[in-house]
Amino acid sequence: MFLTFLRNAIRFSTIFLFGSTGETITEKSGHLNLGTPGIMCLGALGGCVGSRIYLNSIGSDPALINGFSAVMTGVIFAMIFAGLGGLLYGFLTITLRCNQNVTGLAITTFGAGATNFFITYVDRTGFNYLAAKYTAPISPASDWFSSIFLSHGVLVYSAIVLALIVAFVMKKTRTGLNLTAIGENPATADAAGINVTGYKYVSCVLGGAVSGLGGLFYIMDYLYGSWEYSIDAMGWLAVALVIFSVWKPNWGILGSILFGALYILPTYAGVNFSIQELVKMVPYAVTIIVLVITSIVNRRESQPPAALGLSYFREER
Repeated sequence: MFLTFLRNAIRFSTIFLFGSTGETITEKSGHLNLGTPGIMCLGALGGCVGSRIYLNSIGSDPALINGFSAVMTGVIFAMIFAGLGGLLYGFLTITLRCNQNVTGLAITTFGAGATNFFITYVDRTGFNYLAAKYTAPISPASDWFSSIFLSHGVLVYSAIVLALIVAFVMKKTRTGLNLTAIGENPATADAAGINVTGYKYVSCVLGGAVSGLGGLFYIMDYLYGSWEYSIDAMGWLAVALVIFSVWKPNWGILGSILFGALYILPTYAGVNFSIQELVKMVPYAVTIIVLVITSIVNRRESQPPAALGLSYFREER
C-alpha cells in the first residue's frame, strides 16, 4: 500500500511541478501571473486538440500510433495553446500595463471557462490508446525501486529534468542572471543595456507554455485521456508551490512530491469527505507558514523578486 501511495504521489506531483516551474520563470521577470491555473487548462485543451489531429492523420487506427509522434504532437499543441495564454497576459501587463493581479485572475477565469466549453466539442474517441503512450513506463516494476522511481511515463521525468535545467539557467547563465536582474530592478537592468521588454515577453510566453504541460499531463496521463474535473484548482497549488520552494525550481521537485502526497493522502487514509477537504487545505497552510518564516528570517535569496507584481514604466527611469 505504501509503495503504491508513494508512486502515485510522485506521478501526481508532475501536475504541480510543471505549473510551478513555468510560474517561476514568469515571476523571475517581475510578473505575478495568477492566470497560471487558466493557462494550465488551456494546455489541457491544446493537448486534446493536438491528439485529435494526430489520430485523424492516421485514420484513428490504434495499430498505427507511434509513441514519440503522439506524445510530441500533444506536447507541441499544449505549449502553443498555453503559450498564447501567456502571450495574452504579457501583452496586457507589459504593453498595456494592466494590473497584474486583476489580469491574472481574468486569464484564469477565461482559460478555465473556455476549456470546459470547447473540450466538450473535441472527439476524445481513441484517446485511451494515446494515453497508453504517455503512461508507458521506462522500466517494468520488478522491485520496490523500479516500482517507485522507474515505472512512470515520459512526462514525469521530463518535468524533473526541466525543473533542473531551469534552476541551472537561472543560477549559472547570463540569460538567467539577466532575468533575475530584471525581476529585482528593471530600471537598473534597462540602464545596463538589457532588453527588459523582450525578456519579460519571453518569460511570460515560455512560463505559460511550460505550465501548460501540467494540463496535458493531467488529461493524457493522469486521467487516461478523459476529462472529469477542471485542473484550475491544482493550478492554484502550483502557484503556492512557487512560494513554498522560495522561487527555486529544483526545490520545487521535492515540494511538488509533498504537495502530491498530501493531495492524494485522503484517498489512501480512508477518511470521510469533510476530513478530506481539511487535508487538502494543508499545502496552502504550509505555504503560508513558509511565507511567514521567510519574511521573519528575511534572507535575500529566499525572498520573491523585489519588483514582483510591479509594472515597469521606462519613462520613470
